Order: sequence, then C-alpha cells, then structure tokens
Amino acid sequence: MSIIDDTKDYETWLRRHCTVVDDDLDTKHDRMRKDPFVFLRATYYRWARRIETIAPDIADAPAALCVGDIHLENFGTWRDADGRWVWGVNDFDEAAVMPYVFDLVRLTTSAELAPKMAVDSSDAADAILDGYRAGLQTPRPALLDEHEIWIRSYVKCSDRCRREFWDEIDELEPARSLPGAVRELLVGSLPGEANDATFRRRVAGGGGLGRPRFVIVATWRGGRVVREAKALVPSAWTWKSNPQQRSVPPHQFVAVSTGAHRAPDPFLNVHRTGEGDYLVRRLSADSRKIDLGKDAGADLKRDLLRAMGTDLASIHAATHGDAVANITADLKRRGSGWLHKAARAARKATEKDYEVWCRKA
Repeated sequence: MSIIDDTKDYETWLRRHCTVVDDDLDTKHDRMRKDPFVFLRATYYRWARRIETIAPDIADAPAALCVGDIHLENFGTWRDADGRWVWGVNDFDEAAVMPYVFDLVRLTTSAELAPKMAVDSSDAADAILDGYRAGLQTPRPALLDEHEIWIRSYVKCSDRCRREFWDEIDELEPARSLPGAVRELLVGSLPGEANDATFRRRVAGGGGLGRPRFVIVATWRGGRVVREAKALVPSAWTWKSNPQQRSVPPHQFVAVSTGAHRAPDPFLNVHRTGEGDYLVRRLSADSRKIDLGKDAGADLKRDLLRAMGTDLASIHAATHGDAVANITADLKRRGSGWLHKAARAARKATEKDYEVWCRKA
C-alpha cells in the first residue's frame, strides 16, 4: 500500500478512538510537505506498517518497552518530583512493546534526515549505538545539575525563549468546543486556589496533529500556570498489525514514561474520561520539548547523539525479565554496521514516501 492509502486507513482508524480535529489534520498534511525530516515525524503509522519489511534482517531482535515514535525532537526537559532538572525522551504517545532495534533505527534515521546535518551518517549511527551500550550498563536519568551538566547549553531557556513561550500561550485561540469531562480534568490539575481560568485550543506537534488538545491558563499566587490535556489514542504499532481491530492492547505510556530508570515528570499523567483517555501535563518555558528548528542538524554534535542513545537505553532497560541481558547478547551478535545499514534503508524509504506525498493532488 502507498503512503496515501496508509494515511487514509490510519486516519479512519484514528476516528474510532478520538474526535479528530479536521483543521489540525489538514495542517498536518501541509506540514508533511515541508521536508523528509518533518514528514518522518508526522508519519509514525507509516513507519510502523513498513519497518519490518524495510529491515527484515533485524526484525527478530528481542522485544522491549519502546518509545516507538522516537526522533531527534522527541527530547526535552522537565522537573522531577524532587525538583531536579531532567533531560530525556518526553513524548510517549506511541509507546509499545516491539523489537528494541526499531527505536534505534528510527532515531538514527531522523538524524540522517535532519536538515544541515553536522555529523556524518555513519558517525551518527556509531554515536547513538555507543551511548546505547553505555546506557544498558548503567541505566539512569540524565540529571542536568549533576551528571549531564554539559547538556544544559543545548536546553537552557533564555529570556527570549521565555517571552516566546508566553507569546504562544497568549495567542492561543479560545476553546469553543471543550468537552465537560476534559474541562473538569484541566481544572482538577491546577494547584489549589488558582483562579481566573481560561480555556484555549492548541495546535502543536507532528504526529499528534488532529487529536484534540486543550490548554487551561490560570492565575496562582502572583503568576500564571498552564496545563495541557491531549487525547491519547492507542499506539500506531497496534494499528499496523490489524487496522480493523476495535479493541486494542493496553497503552504502554505509563509503563515507559515511569520506568525504573527514569526520573519522571510528576505533572505528566494519563486519565480516563468519558471522552476517552487524556494525557495531562504542565507547560512552562523551561519544561518543554526541545525544537531544533529549521536547521535541526546544524548544532547536533556527536556527544548529544550519544546522550540520546544512552537515554533510550534507560527506557528499554526497564523492561521486565532478562531484557538487558538479551539485548546485550543480541547487540554482540549483530557486530558492526547493522544500524547504519538499516537506517540508510529506512531513510531512502522515507524519502520515497515523501516524494509521493508531495506529488499527490
């Protein structure tokens, strides 16, 4: 099936699991024409459908709790329950159990597709894999005030960054069709005595565009606080096996985001409502996803890629059973060059899909 057919099938399936925002879906379709990197971010469903065919020689790898939709811009910062500043993967909407290698291949593929990439594609694969091996040996969160101080230069929030954050919040449109259950959920997420609450609609992200996303902005003890609620649907990894299924396995969002080797965001929670599952999180200028911008690869150094591989390993290592031992043995068996080879094949397949998408009427 083509990217056109898969998109139609996936979006039909998506409508069974949430109330799709058609205008946002149109925005997503337009963004998919920007470049292959943005296209990859927006089309995890296509990746899930094809990766086992694109890289059949690695599909027998041990299964683990995986991110699924991992890419360069799926990393960000937050504060954990003890107030520590943490960096790492912060989007788990497509989390599922799958062969661990597919996370590594997707992350490496995104590096190859990043605009103005500053690292050779083979070096990028080696850096990610080096970090991943190190992370399996000593899995832990990346704490920016203790272990990975050097990462702070990539994620520090300047005065300009803070102004842009609040400008974005101020420019959000009012939410005119906010479901009652979601309204209650957002109000309940605020600290006590918060007042002057207003509800907004937010358009953000790549693959998640089209899913309902609402924001509450309120005043609390002299300043503003912001929370976001976004519809959480089953991972596209479950869709790819049987697009017609209506009952799906439980989502792995919580299992992956709060794994044994994470320092999870206490404001990031999944709630079941009469409107379906909703993900609620705190929004702030210094607790956010890191957007690498139009020149995504220009400032991407080998050390940062290595750190991404290390953080990914901390997620896989939390899988119950002998996952670390099995993954370590599998990596040893594969030798060298396999990740670059698989990512190159995935990059070419993505670029072909992108060309087909851009040619469609």
